[in-house]
Amino acid sequence: MRLAIAVMIAGGFGTLVRYWVDGLVSSHFGTQFPIGIFIINVVGAFLLGFCFTFLTDRLVLDAWMRFAITTGFIGAFTTFSTMTFNTAQMLSSGNIGFAVVNSLGSVCCGIIASYSGIVLGRIV
Repeated sequence: MRLAIAVMIAGGFGTLVRYWVDGLVSSHFGTQFPIGIFIINVVGAFLLGFCFTFLTDRLVLDAWMRFAITTGFIGAFTTFSTMTFNTAQMLSSGNIGFAVVNSLGSVCCGIIASYSGIVLGRIV
């Protein structure tokens, strides 16, 4: 029960931070390209790689705390469904170039960010 509650609470915070970051980035860069969601997903991929590695290899935490951080906070902070929805909207409105950049860029940058987080988590 403690695990479920911890994931739920951390997930609520992750969602709020995503909402805040997306709003902040969108207000500065506009909404033609979903740069806020792109940044959130790449940063989240890095954080997941780093936190999972660091919290299991270096700083051993209880499972409920590790899940609260990774599954709860970071899982709610990132948003694959919004990225794919944004890409589908771009395709339906004829912005094929933006759709390709958003989908391929999110996946490629996400993988690089995750790997970088894993490497950093092992070093720290």
